[in-house]
Amino acid sequence: MADLEHLNVLIIEANQGMRGQLRSMLNGFGIADVSFAPSAGMAINRLRERRHDIILCEYNLGEGQDGQHLLEDLRTKEIIPLDTLFIMITGERNYERVVSAAELAPNDYILKPLTPDSLHMRLSRAIEKREVFRPVYRMIDAGDTQRAIDECARGRTENPRHRVDFMRLEAELHSVLGHTENAEDIYREILATKAVPWARLGLAKVLFSKKEYGAADEILSSLVAENSRYIDAYDWLARTREESGRIEEAREVLASAVALSPHRLGRLRHLGSVQLAAGDNEGAERTLAEVVRKGKYSDFRDPEDHVQLVRAQLGQGRTEEAQSTIRDLERSMDGLPATTICSSLSKALYHSKTGAPELAQAALQAALQAGANLSAVSVGLKQELVKACLDNHLEAEGSQLVMDILRNAADERTIEKTREILQERGCGALSNELEQRVHVEVKGLIAAGADMVRSGDYDGAVREMMSAVQKMPGNPHVLFNAALALLRHIENRGWSERFAAQARGLIARTRRLDPANPRLDAISGFMQQLVKKYNPRQTG
Repeated sequence: MADLEHLNVLIIEANQGMRGQLRSMLNGFGIADVSFAPSAGMAINRLRERRHDIILCEYNLGEGQDGQHLLEDLRTKEIIPLDTLFIMITGERNYERVVSAAELAPNDYILKPLTPDSLHMRLSRAIEKREVFRPVYRMIDAGDTQRAIDECARGRTENPRHRVDFMRLEAELHSVLGHTENAEDIYREILATKAVPWARLGLAKVLFSKKEYGAADEILSSLVAENSRYIDAYDWLARTREESGRIEEAREVLASAVALSPHRLGRLRHLGSVQLAAGDNEGAERTLAEVVRKGKYSDFRDPEDHVQLVRAQLGQGRTEEAQSTIRDLERSMDGLPATTICSSLSKALYHSKTGAPELAQAALQAALQAGANLSAVSVGLKQELVKACLDNHLEAEGSQLVMDILRNAADERTIEKTREILQERGCGALSNELEQRVHVEVKGLIAAGADMVRSGDYDGAVREMMSAVQKMPGNPHVLFNAALALLRHIENRGWSERFAAQARGLIARTRRLDPANPRLDAISGFMQQLVKKYNPRQTG
């Protein structure tokens, strides 16, 4: 039986009596290090302050929040590490069906009423399973995804009890690396024995990444038909139809998902953006007003939501409402890095709509003067800025924004969308010119760093490439070559923990931005060789 005494536990539960009962049970197992959070917001703060071994979370958190939403936020925002166990406590008898269909499932769940014996047994079982998977988690945290895949392959052979769990993780890691064929093979192997919902969803996601939208749609449609509460399947079905150009159908799917799960901010945002794309400004205003209302009290509030709401209101000619939204943006989002840019863009859109081009230009100039905060806004908002600049005869300013987008473009879709924006405004030649200028700029930066390495100036190569990272923090080619410069420095000048940490971070960022990069496996292997050569205490 697992030793529980050394563990620390966070209890997320609004009911004070239940918090006391759980603490008494945990104390009875020898677990003295217990802390509490009565709400999702307080839980997020606690988890940012300190790492926990176990989270015991009530499913129904009140005020429109539930434990599943919280789990998704914690995992997707990387607030908790993989080896933190998340265990749901629920009185919902149909929760088994909910969790079997969840893309991000808790490590375990316990139905109420719970007894000390059942809680002890589930905690012990979860800890024992964590220890089996811990080597893989450590490799993932270190950014060594290929070794983690190899460990999964070994784990499913040596631990037949957890074979399917290792296969699931292995498939997900292959997807991270862009190994779509390997991931597809694993999902199909699982499905050959049992039609597991999450494996079908995984297969659909692989097909989506291969742009086989018809095949992905077929799987996702059947998942939704069989389980009307499979929210993750709705989300991916909407994305699939969006990419297929079926905006109206994507809107309908998302509306159904929101009706079933109305409190998830990310899903509401997605619905609002699709409604805007479909020209449904009235529906978009309703949705985005709810996003803004909920977002004010969220740890993940975003001033860009106000900009989207302004767009929906102006699309209906509701200028007074748009003015009110802008005032609310400046008041409720004050202090956030993106607020100044979002406010200025909103004002520019308002002035363009009300026929005041000089004021629109002045507002856009104010947005661009806050350029230091451009990194705080999404690519989508930068593209809206480009549109506004070109529509208000600020071609030079628009061109600079396009250059910024292209310098940090993480995928071909970003480049295509930016190209479309310029072409729609009769600037196709400008698009080609700017793309070529960025290509030459990136190539020159990388070549300069490589020349310094070849000449033995490893310090200079690191300085050159880290300066390039500051200029282009979202460009995967620059990030990759900066990591390589750091590793070449270690190879020739000896171990540097600071350089090693920087290289790990750059490799991880490159992997997130460009998972299909064929050179990622090689640079990860190179790093492992250097760790073994210079820093043996970190291996294992």
